[in-house]
Amino acid sequence: MTDKLRIAMAQANPTLGDIAGNIKLAREFRQEAEADGADLVVYPELFLSGYPPEDLVLKPAFIRSIKAAIDELTELTLDGGPAMLMSGPVSENGKLYNSVFLLEDGKMSAIRHKAKLPNYGVFDEMRVFDAGPLPGPIPFKGVRLGVMICEDMWFSDVAECLAETGAEMLIVPNGSPFDHEKSDSRINYAVERVTETGLPLMYVNQIGGQDELVFDGGSFILNSDRSLPVQMSCWKEDLLITDWRRNDEGYWQCDTEHLKDPGASLERVYHAMVLGLKDYVEKNKFPGVVLGLSGGIDSALSAAVSVDALGADRVHCVMMPSKYTSQESLDDAAECARLLGTHLDSVPIVPAVDAYETMLGGLFEGTEADITEENIQSRVRGVTLMAISNKFGKMVLTTGNKSEMSTGYATIYGDMCGGYSVLKDLYKTLCFDVSEWRNANTSPLFKGPAGAVMPSNVITKPPSAELREDQKDEDSLPPYEVLDAILHALVEEEKSFAEIVAAGYESETVSRIQNLLYIAEYKRRQAPPGVKITTRNFGRDRRYPITNGYRDKR
Repeated sequence: MTDKLRIAMAQANPTLGDIAGNIKLAREFRQEAEADGADLVVYPELFLSGYPPEDLVLKPAFIRSIKAAIDELTELTLDGGPAMLMSGPVSENGKLYNSVFLLEDGKMSAIRHKAKLPNYGVFDEMRVFDAGPLPGPIPFKGVRLGVMICEDMWFSDVAECLAETGAEMLIVPNGSPFDHEKSDSRINYAVERVTETGLPLMYVNQIGGQDELVFDGGSFILNSDRSLPVQMSCWKEDLLITDWRRNDEGYWQCDTEHLKDPGASLERVYHAMVLGLKDYVEKNKFPGVVLGLSGGIDSALSAAVSVDALGADRVHCVMMPSKYTSQESLDDAAECARLLGTHLDSVPIVPAVDAYETMLGGLFEGTEADITEENIQSRVRGVTLMAISNKFGKMVLTTGNKSEMSTGYATIYGDMCGGYSVLKDLYKTLCFDVSEWRNANTSPLFKGPAGAVMPSNVITKPPSAELREDQKDEDSLPPYEVLDAILHALVEEEKSFAEIVAAGYESETVSRIQNLLYIAEYKRRQAPPGVKITTRNFGRDRRYPITNGYRDKR
């Protein structure tokens, strides 16, 4: 029986489906841990496959490849270096599990399966995995490790079972995505488990972007007295060596002190956008992004995130002026590109719009100009950006925000045209706040310049699509402070019409916004993926029918 352990926390960024790359990453972390004298390296949830693997794990060839990877890493441990608490999908007796396994001395000495499979929000594990039994401890060097896989920590019976069967510490491999509205839930649940069992707890979370999800890391340790000796950095890969000892009372405690500030809310939101875009572009091997830079706040913020994520040389901005584009917008777009150090081209759309008006002139004869002509401008811009993307290979980044996506004030096949959106889950008011934060702050993780990255006028001027003379967003929508509050109540809180009106909002406005939200569902189904920021993003979290006749009040 040992009285000391050195455990490495591998806050790693695996790539879903890249098994060879994940093996290489596991080796690199283990090599670094070995150099620091670690006994054990703990990896995040489903490290070998990447998380969440969705239906990929239903492919038998993929599971066979995972099995070969496990065998390769098992053989690696014959070298006498650190053991590995590794994770991945495992098939046993016709069932498929989300599992962790201890690899040491050339063998798999223990395996445990996830008992609680999440089936809400972005999670759909019951669809692809079987639930394992409540786990017992894993013996390692005479110490009984109580391993809970992510969701298992959310339930008291898993920790209780481990404690009752002799666990001496709790270890939780995680794939827990970022949600700026629930930043404290992990710590709160961990405190509950520590309080109930009297055992210290190590929480090892993944880092990185996977499609719409962003994993922020922030791994931590709680001692049995609920003190927090370790809080790892958010937003970057890291390996931390932690020293553990059995104290005079015979209980294990972590003696390492390592506390990093997770950051305030706006800082976390911006970092999530940067990391989500960076990994989407790089893991899908795009050379960069191209986006329309209009002189408005949404495109300016999208450009800033792009430069911070990828560097100015990989961001191509295009101004596409129409006859309604103001000189103010031209100046603001040029200044934004200058501040960011990125390339800006100008491609006027007037010839193409005129061609459409000529082409459709006979058919439209006798009608008044309306939203049809406005949408033609937006769609011409979409075609222009897609042409540039096809020619040079960079992915089109859309620039619409959640307020627009909620109400349908985004043009399908126009400004919704593209491969990814960093603002998809940010309401307009949050776009303003995040823009002000970035103009006043930077980070060593950003590739863009320090200081202001967009003109202040972009943030302060009244928003406008500039698709007709003297157009302002508030001509057809309530002020964004009102709109976003109503939308948050409808989307994130699922409040009724009566509840929202009782909170002080005009009934006609609430009814209209609710109707706009529902009838725009077909557009959102065709929208590109985007970084998940809130508790209820469109796509993975909120899944409403397109054909939907229900209204609280019409």
